[in-house]
Amino acid sequence: MVKTTTASALSAMLIVGLCAAVCLLPGGTDAKRHGPLLVEDEGARRNRPAECLFGKTLRELGSTWFADLGPPFGVMYCIKCECVAVHKKRRIVARVQCRNIKNECPKPTCDEPILLPGRCCKSCPGDAHSPDIVQDLPQAQPDEEERSKHFAALLTGRTSSILKRDDIRSTYSTINPQNIVATGRFVFHKKNLYYSFYISDKAPRPRAIQFVDNQGNILEEHPLVIPPEGPFSVYQNATGKICGVWRRVPRDYRRLLRDDMMNAVLLWGGKYQAELAIAGPIGKYPALPQELFSSLLEPAPGTNPEQMNGAGGTAIVSTKSGVTSSIYLTIVLNGIFSPDDIADVPLNIRLEMQNKDQVILEETQRVKKPAHDINIIEVSSPLSVNDLRLLTRGKLTVVVESKRKPEALRIQGIVQTRVACEVFQTLLTSHNPESRTDTTGLSWMYLNKEGSLVYNIQTHNLHMNYNPVITLIDDSAKRKAEIENLGFSSEHVSGVVDRMGPRVLEPLYSGDLAINVANDLNLNLVHGKYVSRPVADARDSTAPVLLKRIANSAAPPHSVGMAWVAVDNECNLHYEVTLAGVPSSYHPVQLFLEELPIEAPNAPISRTPLEDFSGNYLEGFVLAMPSIELAKLETSVIYLELRSKSKDEPILKAKLKSIKVPNHCTGNQYHDNDVQNNSVISTPHNDNNLPTGETKCYHSSRFYDEGDMWNVAEQCTMCSCFHRRVKCEPIKCPPLKCRKEDIVQKKGDCCPTCAGKTGVVSLAAASESNRTLPSTVSRYPEDTAVALVSKPRGCH
Repeated sequence: MVKTTTASALSAMLIVGLCAAVCLLPGGTDAKRHGPLLVEDEGARRNRPAECLFGKTLRELGSTWFADLGPPFGVMYCIKCECVAVHKKRRIVARVQCRNIKNECPKPTCDEPILLPGRCCKSCPGDAHSPDIVQDLPQAQPDEEERSKHFAALLTGRTSSILKRDDIRSTYSTINPQNIVATGRFVFHKKNLYYSFYISDKAPRPRAIQFVDNQGNILEEHPLVIPPEGPFSVYQNATGKICGVWRRVPRDYRRLLRDDMMNAVLLWGGKYQAELAIAGPIGKYPALPQELFSSLLEPAPGTNPEQMNGAGGTAIVSTKSGVTSSIYLTIVLNGIFSPDDIADVPLNIRLEMQNKDQVILEETQRVKKPAHDINIIEVSSPLSVNDLRLLTRGKLTVVVESKRKPEALRIQGIVQTRVACEVFQTLLTSHNPESRTDTTGLSWMYLNKEGSLVYNIQTHNLHMNYNPVITLIDDSAKRKAEIENLGFSSEHVSGVVDRMGPRVLEPLYSGDLAINVANDLNLNLVHGKYVSRPVADARDSTAPVLLKRIANSAAPPHSVGMAWVAVDNECNLHYEVTLAGVPSSYHPVQLFLEELPIEAPNAPISRTPLEDFSGNYLEGFVLAMPSIELAKLETSVIYLELRSKSKDEPILKAKLKSIKVPNHCTGNQYHDNDVQNNSVISTPHNDNNLPTGETKCYHSSRFYDEGDMWNVAEQCTMCSCFHRRVKCEPIKCPPLKCRKEDIVQKKGDCCPTCAGKTGVVSLAAASESNRTLPSTVSRYPEDTAVALVSKPRGCH
């Protein structure tokens, strides 16, 4: 939640502060200590992350650094900055504070102290403690992060007690007459917390999500409303899920997560007056890493709404198939206990068909001491293969009820696709390094709200005359069992596998599902193994693009890549790139955005470097892109290009489809159906109102360089490019010195000639002989094209 300040503004503020500090230090030792030279502005947006942005560098809460003002100033080692947490009306925001530490230097312990490079204070040998030494934040151990990777939350009226505290209850409305319930899953990966939610079908999409500590402080807030103008999420609409990510979670907040001291809050209603809020603690559950299905449990039809107010639950479902199949349920619930249920309370758990004509599983569990908000019960049972198939197709319901009052105290929910927002993606390429095939492609898929598999496949250079066949296979066994034949009709294939079963779902979730493309000549032409990726930012865009090998590139013919690109509500550009078949000798590689005003010959190209990287995977972002650059992502022709830095040559390239940018990110930029306010008066033959670079002109559907001359469709007309403007004039024919009856106008010639003469002046000849001469505003002096036409080559 930090105020974005440009590097130049920060530099100016720091220099002024430093000069003031130096002026106030006349003698050094008796000088008084000063407060911070720079305190960042507090006027930040409400949903700004709890991190600091100094220039173009993000800083974590608690981190310290020396101010780097860039050239010509460089790093100022006497200006120490810190990203500090500040409490503002229950919100914890990040703020940059910089101060001059020159007068904090300790007194040297020797007679001749020295100033070491990169230091502010003079020191003596053996001196260890000094304010000009930056202490790095301790990093959590990898195994510790891995153990604390999966979290879940149940959000009901009963779990929202933190919102009902006297000091914050006026901020939220917890009156929930419709008894809206939600359940969330959280996956922590590389300092990012990906979140996913199922909410009651009767509830609209929430306005925002908050992460709150146990004292009620708002640590982070993200808007969840999708603007009508977009960007539209195909995945969230198809799955009914709510997806997002909290990027770069500060170290202190990661500790709160691991210690079960953080809560999730969903908000509905207006921005300034919440109509409804429900909350729930985020906790660790051992069954989460194996979760294959989920269920949101709500009060059953026919129960008393007042008695069941605030009740709900969630089920974490995992299965195991084989010789003996089995099911495992971890159910988190509340609200199905009567006031006199104090200890050792029996509950009935059933897994049944939705029409209740068949009970698959029935068991009674006892809760030793019922809690008001969170109760956990676990069930495991054998399951037939047929029942397992019904489970994967969304035909079963979990029911939990009080054994003493089953009709009055009951919650239930359909077993469906697990809550986690995820897509499964792969690149299609030959796995044989010596292969010379140039066939490549990509595929991505996801499970929709009905549990069907939605797949998308794009191939390149797949020759149809050899009868290609695409199949899904289980790659875990030595014998690659074919699971599903997806058919093939073109280079773009999409479809839905409706009748899902465990033979597809289990290898998909375990990372063993693969796709194989075969033809009459090769049974394993190209191949790819699906990998799960969380959906957020770039991967929440409509579809990825295929990075194809550039023609005449020296890279292997099976080099390929895929890229997801999107712009979020904070106007940040996000991108994710996956590569395959690019040799290590081509690394490191550079990723560029190429922008053309339109697709036309000789069009000017504007390249924007995004990132340099090594390896086969990159996930990055560009913070707060200028509005004019964001507008170009929608209106211009944009390519994504991958270049080898070591070989200085392009490798892969893809044309991006128009990227939807939120309206508030483009400022006052005009759109296609707006009239552009242009003071240039259009004249015949001048369509050069496109952005054309510094030295190009646009005319007749192509671009011309400065000084170019060319003929146009109109007879006897020649155009030239001069100072980015197109000038078109009729060619002036030379006077003829022959009798009128001897004048001949031949077809295809611009100027008439005298009969019997060989000098024929045509438009083509005039334009070719003078193509490199610049156009001028003078009327045909001796060195212009018309003057050349007038030379004694025709009639005399």
